[in-house]
Order: sequence, then structure tokens, then C-alpha cells
Amino acid sequence: MVSATKVGQQIVLPGASLWLVDQWCADSESVNIMNRLQSELDWNQPEITLFGRSNPIPRLQAWYGDAGTRYRYSGMTMQPEPWQPTLLALKQQLEQTLSYQFNSVLANLYRDGRDSMGWHSDNEPELGSAPVIASLSFGAPRRFQMRHKYQGYKFELVLGAGSLLVMSGVTQQHWQHAVPKQSKVHEPRINLTFRTVRGV
Repeated sequence: MVSATKVGQQIVLPGASLWLVDQWCADSESVNIMNRLQSELDWNQPEITLFGRSNPIPRLQAWYGDAGTRYRYSGMTMQPEPWQPTLLALKQQLEQTLSYQFNSVLANLYRDGRDSMGWHSDNEPELGSAPVIASLSFGAPRRFQMRHKYQGYKFELVLGAGSLLVMSGVTQQHWQHAVPKQSKVHEPRINLTFRTVRGV
């Protein structure tokens, strides 16, 4: 389904292990995948509670995975939907590219530049101490920011359509990441973060 490539670049940051492939799949394939995901996934907009107030998250999301891959973050508990064909095909291609097995994926749909993701680390206990997070992006390019939790370092990428970013090792212990609002972005973006939930 995807013309995958292993040609990428290692990004060296203190306490982080990042690997970036700018075009993991071709432009035409990326457009087709984006359209299928946008129409086929079971998108929802749950509420999270911060500082005693409940508000809908500023994007749409969906959680898919193997049976039992329950995932908790920001006070939410998500039960997986069964693998959908497009997601399953992408998972299998990623596993071939990375020689690593995933059992779940969090899909985020940013409807335009008003949707965002706040600062966080993917450091939930069920992901283990050194999770491998494989992030595929489709649709509008968006800024992806990182900041070191303790030493003030900052780093930023623009993740375009068809790109793959892999965060591994102790990255989540030392760094946070975010997708900020961008008022000039008017097109949607879908980001898929494949991961492995432990203890299932």
C-alpha cells in the first residue's frame, strides 16, 4: 500500500533519540491515506479536566488497537476500537520499516490551525520507561515543538504530509512535545502515533 523507505536522519538532542523520514510515503499515497482516515475513523472529542474545569480537547481523536490495549492520559481512559484496514496496513508497513511491533495507535485530527496539542510527554506507565513512539503525519504541515523538562533546551520541526518521526529511548523521560495553534493553517492534518501498551 505504501512505498516505504528507510532513508532518514538521526536527530541528536541531549537525552533524546529521534529519527526523521521527511517522506515515508509518496505525495499521492499520502493524500489517499488522509482522505480515507478522515472519513473512515470513528472520530470523537472527549472532555478533559484541568484545574477543576472540564473542556473538550482542541482536536478530534480516535484510539485503535489489539483487544485489551486500554490507554489512560489526562484523566481519560480509552478502550480500543478494533483495527481498521487502513490503520492495520500502515502498522504492518511501519513494523517492517522499524523492525518493531506495535499494538495500538492514537489518531489525532487537527481540523485546521485552531486545533492544537498542549505540552506533554508520552510517559504513561503502560508505555514503559523507554517507549518507541512512531508518528505518521498526513495533510497540512504543522509545527512540532519540543522542550527539555529540566535544562531549557528547545527544538522545533515542521512535520509534513507523509513524514515519519520516531521518538525512542529515554526521550519521554527528558522531553515534552506540543503542536501549537497556527492561525494561518486552514487545512486539516491527521497524526497517527503508533505505540506499544504493556501488560495486555
